[in-house]
Amino acid sequence: MTEVVERKATNVHWHDGEVTRGDRAAMLGHKGVTLWFTGLSGSGKSTVAVAVEKALAARGVLSYRLDGDNIRLGINSNLGFSAEDRQENIRRVGEISKLFADTGVVVLSSFISPYAEDRAMVRKVHEEGDLPFMEVFIDCSLEAAEERDPKGLYKKARAGEIRGFTGIDDPYEAPANPELHLRTDQMTLEDEVDAVIKSLQARGIIV
Repeated sequence: MTEVVERKATNVHWHDGEVTRGDRAAMLGHKGVTLWFTGLSGSGKSTVAVAVEKALAARGVLSYRLDGDNIRLGINSNLGFSAEDRQENIRRVGEISKLFADTGVVVLSSFISPYAEDRAMVRKVHEEGDLPFMEVFIDCSLEAAEERDPKGLYKKARAGEIRGFTGIDDPYEAPANPELHLRTDQMTLEDEVDAVIKSLQARGIIV
């Protein structure tokens, strides 16, 4: 695994508090988890995450969305779209997701995250922290995603105005064994949300 960032700080140590993860789960009535929505641009990642967030709120479950564009407008505004910057983008989001999940929040992270190695890095961070992590493959054919093209990005990529665009001149490495596989070009949004909720219930994250 590529070392993305050299740790420069020395003599630093993790400081545990007196409120445990279990205490926070008891207060909230549910556990924390990161749902990592990955898929092509236009596949429906953000659409599904927004709908899941609404469904969870209706159940009294605290969740928070981390969306690709939103993150790049803030904490990751200094990153571009090279392979190195994409890796650092995902590394940072993975660490943020871990912190949110540790507080007991259901984290809905929506990122193309095209490289399997980067997604494995995020999974490892959660596993090392003994935190639940669910990779949700938002599967959609390139043809369907390109037909939707909500931001006009495929059109620009085909015209050569955007270089290194996932699915056109940069690869997307589909998850081999995701916890949840949603075919958004074949399923209704209601069915997709229902599948996510049931998966969370089956894992004992929510009731």
